[in-house]
Amino acid sequence: MKLAIVTTHPIQYNAPWFKLLAEQPGIDIKVFYTWEQANTNTKFDPGFGKMVSWDIPLLDGYEYTFVKNTSDSPGSHHYKGIINPTLNEEIKTWGAEAVLVFGWPFKSHLACMRHFKGRIPVLFRGDSTLLNEQPGVKRILRRLFLRYVYSFVDYALYVGSNNKNYFLAHGLKEKQLVFVPHAIDNDRFWSESGRLEREALDWRARLGITNDMFVVLYTGKFDTVKNPAYILDIAKKLPGDNFRFILVGNGPLENELKTGLNDDRIIFIDFQNQQLMPVVYRLGNVIVMSSKSETWGLAVNEAMACNRPVITNNKVGCAVDLIQPSLNGIITSFGEVDGAIDFIRYLDNNDSTATISSVNKKLLGIYSFRNIVSSITGLLHNIYNRRNFGDSK
Repeated sequence: MKLAIVTTHPIQYNAPWFKLLAEQPGIDIKVFYTWEQANTNTKFDPGFGKMVSWDIPLLDGYEYTFVKNTSDSPGSHHYKGIINPTLNEEIKTWGAEAVLVFGWPFKSHLACMRHFKGRIPVLFRGDSTLLNEQPGVKRILRRLFLRYVYSFVDYALYVGSNNKNYFLAHGLKEKQLVFVPHAIDNDRFWSESGRLEREALDWRARLGITNDMFVVLYTGKFDTVKNPAYILDIAKKLPGDNFRFILVGNGPLENELKTGLNDDRIIFIDFQNQQLMPVVYRLGNVIVMSSKSETWGLAVNEAMACNRPVITNNKVGCAVDLIQPSLNGIITSFGEVDGAIDFIRYLDNNDSTATISSVNKKLLGIYSFRNIVSSITGLLHNIYNRRNFGDSK
């Protein structure tokens, strides 16, 4: 079974399972990258406000091509940033028997879905939710338009509960939905040996943080959507010299966050690349995911794989699937601080390591690359059997 995968550019969260999928017997994949100009490992990330070059391999172990992009303003930030006149023909020439498209709001991606609908099965991957949907005429019009878009999809690969509800609200039927969870490289973040914990303790010591201090950690972009100021709001209402607050990252709000601070418990660390992130998360005793709009929030997966509890809110898509309140984290209303502080105080006064580890391991067994590949492989085998034998099993 030959599966063409259409996506804009190499991403650290997808490349590992592309490789794993390519290793499955009876399945051939080829990834068609549509943002040709991203054919380097270094690009400017406006969220971090700097050039970013990922330090893990993104193109190993699977077949791929960068398709010519003729956009006058290339990029994944707008509809006309991805224009590939040869994309559909290249997919056809390769002999694809199914196509998986990541994201529709690009000219070529939507054209690809429309072109192949009715010719070969069209699979779709997206993680949108209804969490920030506003009532009114715009919502009605948008829903009508999205029903049109998803009429070109045979199967939607939903990542979690909120994403599933989104697809159902836009006309897809239950039988068209396949659970293909969002995941990270759990094995790279998890450590049984204790080496990563020791490295984090050494780093904490260099920062002047003793072993008995409790650290609240935020890692990500410093922008309004990610809402890093939330950790500063916690610090204002949580006195005590045994608490430290670390913000890891860069972005447009950096100067604003640092200006006027008069709390030496707050520590800023610049953006850290992927190889070091398993140690970065271990700097904290609890991790904050404070976004006001987050379709999923893979940083939560990463924190869990580092055996850390998470403070998040009801605007973060993954919360209902990954957080079991009071066991491995807490879900607050957006911007609400008091519940977060109560949870921090609880963690500071109770050893919940065993419970957190047990819950996180169980959940990450579901939200894994292996389950991504297993779900897609099963779907492709069903498609093949129906096509060739009229059999859904």
